[in-house]
Amino acid sequence: MFHCVTCSDDLGANTKLDSNPAGEVMAKKCFYSGKKSSKGNRVQTRGKAKRLGGVGTKITGITRRQFKPNLQRVRAVVDGEVKRIWVSAHAIRTGMVEKPVVNKPFSFPTEKK
Repeated sequence: MFHCVTCSDDLGANTKLDSNPAGEVMAKKCFYSGKKSSKGNRVQTRGKAKRLGGVGTKITGITRRQFKPNLQRVRAVVDGEVKRIWVSAHAIRTGMVEKPVVNKPFSFPTEKK
């Protein structure tokens, strides 16, 4: 049971906080490398560059934007348990992720002669 600080109510079992029994909230961040989104600027320009024979480019606007990493949600073995985690594509390519072994479908045993 959790207690809400702002409204001084007790949060029941139907809240998102109780959906995970361990109480862990999984952030959209790479489990292995720690890559996450970062902030930056989108710069809009007009004009022709000097190196191309123009008088130079002028900045007409700057707005904030988010750079997002290439995260994939995969099933992986973490501490001996199979869990779904967010992993960057770089971590998958470099072999940091240990994939779980998929059991073969049922087949009748063959008789050896």
